[in-house]
Amino acid sequence: MSVDVPAIQKALQDLGVDGWLLYDFRGSNGLARRILKLEGHHLATRRCVYWIPAQGTPIKLVHRIESSVLDHLPGESREYHRWQEFEAGLSSMVADASVVAMEYSPHGGNPYVSRVDAGTIELVRSFGVEVVSSGDLIQLFEAVWDEDQWRMHQEASKITNRAFDVAWSLIAASVREQGGIEESAVQQAILDHFEKHNATTYSSPIVARAEHSGRPHYETGSGTNCRIQEGDLVLIDLWAKLDQPRSIYSDLTRIGFVGETVPEKYSRVFRIVAEARDAGIARLKEAFAAGERIAGAEVDQVVREVIERAGYGQYFTHRTGHSIGEDLHGNGAHLDHLETREDRSILPGTGFSVEPGIYMDEFGIRSEVDVFVDRAGNVHVTGEQVQSEILPILKEY
Repeated sequence: MSVDVPAIQKALQDLGVDGWLLYDFRGSNGLARRILKLEGHHLATRRCVYWIPAQGTPIKLVHRIESSVLDHLPGESREYHRWQEFEAGLSSMVADASVVAMEYSPHGGNPYVSRVDAGTIELVRSFGVEVVSSGDLIQLFEAVWDEDQWRMHQEASKITNRAFDVAWSLIAASVREQGGIEESAVQQAILDHFEKHNATTYSSPIVARAEHSGRPHYETGSGTNCRIQEGDLVLIDLWAKLDQPRSIYSDLTRIGFVGETVPEKYSRVFRIVAEARDAGIARLKEAFAAGERIAGAEVDQVVREVIERAGYGQYFTHRTGHSIGEDLHGNGAHLDHLETREDRSILPGTGFSVEPGIYMDEFGIRSEVDVFVDRAGNVHVTGEQVQSEILPILKEY
């Protein structure tokens, strides 16, 4: 499979950028390698560059001893031997350009995009060109789902949604019959469910009881302290995709309580988290309905403000959401103005999570849904259902 140069050139023209300079050295730029279809190829040990001008023929710059590394790509091939020849070749590539896109973020504000070292950026700038971030280009050609991927995501969402039924029913039965069950046993039941339905995941789900739910990236455990019993709050965060090429992840988090009724101290915090989640989704729908540009950072701010107004701002310790693609954490815009400055626009055809949380020593609450914006700008919340209240497990199962 080669690179769709005409599509990239049209995007460059739409963005007002003269060209895209894709640079890699020993796998340092994973984004460029994916765009250039280099994954799975022999990892080159010398610098290589692929220049896609907004108009005209692409140019490849490769070292003499690895001259075939970009042979699968269209365009003119040029070789260098000495470092002086590399620099001269790079200068020649961008000689007619004023604005060049690279995997760069001003002041390192978005490390998901910043993959080219500062020295190489300095070198390119020394040729008299302006270097801008390729963040939105990366999204267009790395994060946008096609119709088949949208279908596969919806199929995966059905599997992940039903996984909660498997987990809640197992917890209920085990508590009634044996007095409890270890987190790890519930985790394994979810993994068995995925395998049974031809779904796969890169890592195991999170099953967290009581105070463990207050640790966002808790590692599910076994033993006495990890035994789920009546009166426990339980957070389950799970993710999977179809075991098929190019499939897209579904990533959901829900909360249950092992009892007939849910204590108000938990319900009160859940209502705040749910309000924040829904505020973010509403802002997305509003922006796309109005044809407005909206950056990931803005959605994060909308969500975060709800939690801050409620007095829990210090307990919301992570970004609001992440891009979703063939990898669980994709290469599109994240909903983030906390950990990074996510100034990339949320683009039609992309998907991401919305997952605010409040994490305290005694317990934590997170509610996570997935959102997909289709090509027409319609905002879809996936996963079949949005949790509106904490589930009383022993009442419902």
